[in-house]
Amino acid sequence: MTTPPTPRDTSGSGTGPRPGRPADGVPGLRSTLPAPAARRTPEGVFAPRPGAAPLPRMVLAQALLETRILLRNPEQLLLTIVIPVLLLAVFSTVDIVDLDTGDGQRPVDYLTPGVLALAVMSTAFTGQAIATGFERRYGVLKRLGASPLPRSGLMAAKTLSVLAVELAQLVLLVVVALLLDWRPAGDGGASGVETAVAVVALIALGTAAFSGLGLLMAGTLRAEATLGAANLVFILLLLVGGVVVPLDRFGGAEPVLELLPIAALSEGLRAVLQDGAGLPWGHLGVLAVWTLLGTAAAARFFRWE
Repeated sequence: MTTPPTPRDTSGSGTGPRPGRPADGVPGLRSTLPAPAARRTPEGVFAPRPGAAPLPRMVLAQALLETRILLRNPEQLLLTIVIPVLLLAVFSTVDIVDLDTGDGQRPVDYLTPGVLALAVMSTAFTGQAIATGFERRYGVLKRLGASPLPRSGLMAAKTLSVLAVELAQLVLLVVVALLLDWRPAGDGGASGVETAVAVVALIALGTAAFSGLGLLMAGTLRAEATLGAANLVFILLLLVGGVVVPLDRFGGAEPVLELLPIAALSEGLRAVLQDGAGLPWGHLGVLAVWTLLGTAAAARFFRWE
């Protein structure tokens, strides 16, 4: 019986393994290849830079994310885009509510400022309250709180997202109103610059007031309660806030209703865009008070978890 030949230990020429580094997959044998030389990376080329990004960049990235999430949500689009456009188109062309205010205004002239105010409320208050409430329930805010983005940066990002959506809303609504033959002209004598400043001031204060109230609701109630309460407040303020029904139709309750933020915003925009008034200081004062109260209460009672 023949035994298999024993491998020869060759240290010079031949086909057997030679001393060196271990051969891959062959235990106990040595490879003929020399060990690879260590490659040196030039200093500074691939050096890591640990740490958070600059605050403006983080805020902008979070604002873009918030905007994309909102635009991908069909319920939010229905609330912020579809409902205001339908209200403006239907109530301007169909005689549903008596909008005769005694000064000869057409329905579209009366409705457009109110629907612009409604669009601000739907985004800054209702939409933001519902979205933030469910983010709080699912722990999103808690996780964001552990990220390098500070809480002030998160609030700034949400505000930027709200302003971006509002800009799209206002442009769309103005286009629809112009197609319905809206003529934003008044005889108050205010210049174009004064009118623009007044509109921007009203929308900015209105956004701040509704944002504070929305965050207060989202930070104190459960998500399901926030969903129901925010929609209920939206409907109530739509009916009694001077959006589609003139405030003088409510008789003795008119002085009280004028103190609502939606009434101050809608009546202020109506005074500027239809009557040609300058800065409506009374309406701006009401919105400023709501801004201070809502922001202070949200900062005091908002719970992140």
